[in-house]
Amino acid sequence: MTRIRIVVADDHPIVRSGIVALLGRADDLEVVAEVADGAAAVAAAEEYRPDLVLMDLRMPVLGGAEATARIVQRVPGVRVLVLTTYETDDDILGAIEAGAGGYLLKAAPEQEILAGIRSVVAGQTVLAPTIAATLVGRMQGGTPTRPQLSARELEVLALVAAGNSNRAIAAALFISESTVKTHLLHVFEKLEVADRTRAVTRAQELRLL
Repeated sequence: MTRIRIVVADDHPIVRSGIVALLGRADDLEVVAEVADGAAAVAAAEEYRPDLVLMDLRMPVLGGAEATARIVQRVPGVRVLVLTTYETDDDILGAIEAGAGGYLLKAAPEQEILAGIRSVVAGQTVLAPTIAATLVGRMQGGTPTRPQLSARELEVLALVAAGNSNRAIAAALFISESTVKTHLLHVFEKLEVADRTRAVTRAQELRLL
């Protein structure tokens, strides 16, 4: 029997151990590495070339959505299944847009998680029922109103998209770092996001960048 090779990424040791134990009880699944942050997940994907990375979303060093995007870009053929406790619109969309093949909640029954792993590896998209309902509801809500960012806010966001730190942005625009932070807070509020990465992707969706 050819086993499905899996990297488990979760920053909570007890939760991670529980997931590894669950997968270990399935004859067709094999955990080749377990890691505690998104950057380590990317490195493990590059090193082990697994069939699947089982990815938590909110982890230190690098978040799950960004780690997913890097894995999809750098290691073609490796599938990612998000397994998390979070189900907000931004979390869901961020993970799906990053290239995740599925999104399940940790509260799901064990058999649903195992079936989800096998389905994603087979090339299917798997969504928890509540997640699917959220996405459908968002789609039925129509096209979102395009937020209005000021010229300076767009300048700051463009520099963020280019990978600049707050200090570098402040130097480039001849403003203080605190002013940069203020502009970013306004951007987050207008775009209804919680972090820099999602602000950039959301602005790109709305064709603001």
